[in-house]
Amino acid sequence: MNGAESLVRTLVAGGVDVCFTNPGTSEMHFVAALDRVEGMRCVLGLFEGVVTGAADGYFRMKGTPASTLLHLGPGLANGLANLHNAKKARSGIVNIVGQHATYHIGFNAPLTSDIEGLARPMSDWVRTSPSAKAVAADGAAAIAAAKSAPPQIATLILPADTAWNEADGIAHVPGETQRPGYSADAVEKAAKILHAHGPETLVLMTAGALTEQALTFAQQIAGKTGCRVMGQTYHPRMARGAGRFSIDRIPYVIEQALPILKNYKHIVLVEANDPVAFFAYPNKPSQLKAEGTEVHRMTAWGENSAAALEALAGQLGAKAADVKPQPLAELIRPTGALNHTTIAQAIAYAIPENAIVVDESITTGRGFFPPTAAAKPHDWLQNMGGSIGFSTPVATGAAVACPDRKVMCLVGDGSAMYTIQSLWTQARENLNVVTVVFANRIYQILRGEFDGVGAGEPGQRAQDMLKIDRPTLDFVAMAKGMGVPARAVTSADELNVALAEANAEYGPRLIEVQM
Repeated sequence: MNGAESLVRTLVAGGVDVCFTNPGTSEMHFVAALDRVEGMRCVLGLFEGVVTGAADGYFRMKGTPASTLLHLGPGLANGLANLHNAKKARSGIVNIVGQHATYHIGFNAPLTSDIEGLARPMSDWVRTSPSAKAVAADGAAAIAAAKSAPPQIATLILPADTAWNEADGIAHVPGETQRPGYSADAVEKAAKILHAHGPETLVLMTAGALTEQALTFAQQIAGKTGCRVMGQTYHPRMARGAGRFSIDRIPYVIEQALPILKNYKHIVLVEANDPVAFFAYPNKPSQLKAEGTEVHRMTAWGENSAAALEALAGQLGAKAADVKPQPLAELIRPTGALNHTTIAQAIAYAIPENAIVVDESITTGRGFFPPTAAAKPHDWLQNMGGSIGFSTPVATGAAVACPDRKVMCLVGDGSAMYTIQSLWTQARENLNVVTVVFANRIYQILRGEFDGVGAGEPGQRAQDMLKIDRPTLDFVAMAKGMGVPARAVTSADELNVALAEANAEYGPRLIEVQM
């Protein structure tokens, strides 16, 4: 057994049974080992950003890490943007990155680079295996890091000779880290604040606080104390839909966020961060809370927020009878022209029960939350790191993790072009993903940011850097070229039909919404 086979067998024995791959020469012994070892599903991506993003989506839905296989420093570098997003979402991933043979590195061949240096900013754990006999133990340590609490991105660098030389065998993966509980003192402090200042308190939540169970306790707390419960602007995963507690998010736009937060004297953080602006802008604050607001952390990321919220509800005497009715928007099957309102209504109407919605509709989708609160129960995934090209790979990984659930990927045309190769993987694997591309022919987010930073009125050259027309992108042709059935729609009525037909069939589909 060589080092590569010892690593693959260790991964499978450690519960890592999916490998999203884009290999090269240095990884061929690992590829051969994947061929010999049963139990590992191998999913090829045509770009490393698809591979790393898919691993992120897989973890968000499965709760256990997948492996990636990347080719040397440049391959890792191609995947770093979506590793950045995954790290911000605290997803667990085991990256396997090939390296030149140990004796070849010193010759400075063209692909030689500082792989550890590239890996560290987007990884929590980095190691280069020194020998074939160390590979299995290093792999076991990487799995343990990826499964730790909170989960980590673990990057194991595998020199080619450590893959092809003789190894000792597989390594035992340590038992999973016990998930942290919560601080009883922090819960007691939050209870005192809410008891004394309920209506002046904001409970700000993310991550584990956004499961259906956790939201149920939060709804009872809000009903009992009069506090407001909100979410951060973006979340790794959120339970939403009819029958679930619907909470608003802090708006992305500073001018919209400041009025909402100005009257709260206390903020209780449940895994969330202190609310800050996404970017700095001239003459605008970085912190969104009002001056003098006191911030109290009840749970940190990875702690058991559902249990903490249950304990908080108990201390406050909050119960199901305290829940206030939710005014939800009526589900409407829209007709007429396409605009932000009719698109949101069509999406809300079409979401299938138990669907997974992956949202990178950066500007078109800002109004999606109110109408989709009344949709059938579903999970909603968002981009925690802000690096675009997130949604189509994450949707790919989510579909691998949950083949029995429909995945809806909502993405702008600019973002879609970063990782459009995801469609090919979806076609090859027959993944149950409906990709909806909002084609407004412009980086609309950047047009708004141009105004937001006070850069003036864009001239022709500036506009050319913000628009993505000339030539017009044809997403239907691109999708069909990668094996995905596709159609374009130009009205709300056509969008309704396209969504219904796509959701009724298993397998990948693309809808280009021409706005």
